[in-house]
Amino acid sequence: MRICVIGAGAIGGLLAAKLAHSGEDVSVIARRAHLSSIIENGLVLMEDGREIVARVKASDRIADAGEQDLIILGMKAHQVAAVVRELPAIMGPQTMVLTAQNGIPWWYFFGHGGPHEGVRLESVDPGGVIADNLPIERVIATVVYPAAEIERPGVIRHIEGNRFSLAELDGSKSERILRVSEAFAKAGFKAPVVSDVRSEIWTKLWGNLSFNPISALTHATLEDICRFAATRALAAAMMAEAQAVGEALGIRFRIPLEKRIAGAEAVGAHKTSMLQDVETGRAIEAEALIGSVVELGRMVGVATPHMDAIYAVTKLLGETLARAKGRLAITPA
Repeated sequence: MRICVIGAGAIGGLLAAKLAHSGEDVSVIARRAHLSSIIENGLVLMEDGREIVARVKASDRIADAGEQDLIILGMKAHQVAAVVRELPAIMGPQTMVLTAQNGIPWWYFFGHGGPHEGVRLESVDPGGVIADNLPIERVIATVVYPAAEIERPGVIRHIEGNRFSLAELDGSKSERILRVSEAFAKAGFKAPVVSDVRSEIWTKLWGNLSFNPISALTHATLEDICRFAATRALAAAMMAEAQAVGEALGIRFRIPLEKRIAGAEAVGAHKTSMLQDVETGRAIEAEALIGSVVELGRMVGVATPHMDAIYAVTKLLGETLARAKGRLAITPA
């Protein structure tokens, strides 16, 4: 399968390296020092104490990749709009586009079949740029569970997890989604095809919408947030509000709220992706992870006071760092 990963960062790089190592024809779109290192040394994956060097085609221009069978959008949610107009250059008649973003996706109500069918969320697709330029019939979904990080340019470290739940937006088990599942499985991932991807999105988002912004604001790890009574209670309050929003949209939460918190605590001294973004000066995912749920709450008439407050200060933190072109990290005194 010809696969192009646009945004070969932590998760995109993990996918690209393992898919290439398993024999797929992989191209990556990257930038600056990361791109230079991949061209010179290959895409390096550190996993289970071993080093995998994947030889992939690499460029900073999407059009250079040529026609693809599968395009994986590996960037953050707020970066998707910037690339969608370039995708037709590498699309053939049957090209699939796999969205691998955290949070509520821009396509949430497409192929939904409910009363909100086709509704576009302004928080994750401002002005409808994505919906207008990426044909919905091309899109397949995934829920990303692994944790990874860019250790240095050209080098990805796989921290934990290997599951990517895959789905058609309408929940069907199509021939094409089964092909993608087979390719992912050959690369060493657990890649089940699921029929209710939106429920899985909410289960993962349940933790992301609370722990990510709290960690970005406090510079605390998951276990620190969960073991400090006040922030544990704050996370639980935000999650309860989110559960009310999700249930108003027909979502069934399959695990108790406290069990979800306990799962986050068990991860240990892990910095969330949003905290890592604050520390490195990257834009933070405020809209996809929390702004989108606030918007959905307004849509279904569910009050979200705790999320509103954390969204406001997280959004301001992101804008402050962006204006200063800065980063914020705790260093020893």
